[in-house]
Amino acid sequence: MAMMFAGPFLKFQNRPLLLLNVLERKFIIVGMVFWPQDLNLFALLMLSFVLFIVLFTVLFGRVWCGWACPQTIFLEMLFRKVEYLIDGDAQQQKRLVAQEWNTEKIAKRVLKHTIFWLLSFLIANTFLGYIIGIDELKLLVIDGPMQHLGKFAALIIFTTVFYFVFAKMRELVCIFICPYGRLQGLMLDKNSMVVAYDFVRGEPRGKLKKLEEEKPKGDCIDCKLCVNVCPTGIDIRNGTQLECINCTACIDACNEVMVKVDRPEGLIRIASINNINLGTKFSWNLRTGAYGVVLVALFGVFLYLLVTRKLVETTLLRTPGMMFQTQEEGKISNLYNIEFVNKTFDELPIELKLIKPANGEIRFVDGQQIMVHKESVGKSSFFLVLEESSIKRNSSEVEIEVWSNGKLIEEMKSKFNAPVHKKEKDEHKGDDEHEHERMKGGKHEN
Repeated sequence: MAMMFAGPFLKFQNRPLLLLNVLERKFIIVGMVFWPQDLNLFALLMLSFVLFIVLFTVLFGRVWCGWACPQTIFLEMLFRKVEYLIDGDAQQQKRLVAQEWNTEKIAKRVLKHTIFWLLSFLIANTFLGYIIGIDELKLLVIDGPMQHLGKFAALIIFTTVFYFVFAKMRELVCIFICPYGRLQGLMLDKNSMVVAYDFVRGEPRGKLKKLEEEKPKGDCIDCKLCVNVCPTGIDIRNGTQLECINCTACIDACNEVMVKVDRPEGLIRIASINNINLGTKFSWNLRTGAYGVVLVALFGVFLYLLVTRKLVETTLLRTPGMMFQTQEEGKISNLYNIEFVNKTFDELPIELKLIKPANGEIRFVDGQQIMVHKESVGKSSFFLVLEESSIKRNSSEVEIEVWSNGKLIEEMKSKFNAPVHKKEKDEHKGDDEHEHERMKGGKHEN
């Protein structure tokens, strides 16, 4: 919970440690920025994260739900603590619900739900900080809500949603809304380590007095305390169910009872069905091994693409709808559009060098050096000018290098269109035909 609240304030190299700006399609994860052009990288990272949770679920059940999910953490560590402090324990809360409305009940309800709303407002601010960044969120406080109505409206909506979830729905989110809970049944098998009831040792169950008289073999005294403490209201003795979030509250309650009745702890414990039924220990199988191999492969591909990705992406295109332009002094030009995506956090001066043909010239339309601002897209247009006498083809290849701060960023290729005089064209055609006949004759001889 401390990490979640501190997350928007944490920075690495003066950048957010985690930013999920969906509106601007900009994501920063551990100081690495991902733009729409890096969608493949971001998708691989998310797939690796999901597969990691799947593998963890196959091995250890819904550990994520009980110990790492923000829904569970905020509910158990904040909202229920406040509720127990104001309304009392489970029995006191039941009595409070059943009693008539009076000054005490109204005061407790108003106090509790006011604190719930304030906590929801705090969580909504944190959540918004992950989306727009803490610096933008500070502007909402400094300038006032009226200057940032869109952000303020989003803050109120998030607050209302969080209040409704934590004050009203609670575990119903885990049971009916969260897709992960629904998928749990597909991921678990008999070797998965889950919160399980040892039916071999516990059955047949019976009350403590009856146990003393008839001396049955089972250790379960049917106190139903495991059911009473379960936040989702299930009976773990009926087997693993999708509502179970692995909070282990039933384990703690059962162990306390076992100590009191002088029986070994662990009637309810973290174990697999095969561990209870057959006495076997945990072991890797083909399924878990396959998940592990796929996870390593996905993460390996992600790391390779991350290391080899370009921090500046360049796109060079001839201006559509235009063929060529005749310049003074017998020169021909083509107009090009060039675009730069600067994924870095520094401003980059851009220099273009014409490699092929070497006798050409680049003339920018605006006549200025290209400067691409940090975390932005820069665009420019330029003319590529060639001597008409040096042009031998209607369409020839050009190569341009992109440099910044003395470093080669990228090599670009495009086409140059120009008119070719009939004489030059015939000479060039004759050369092509001669070469074709030579190759044909050589083939015939072979």
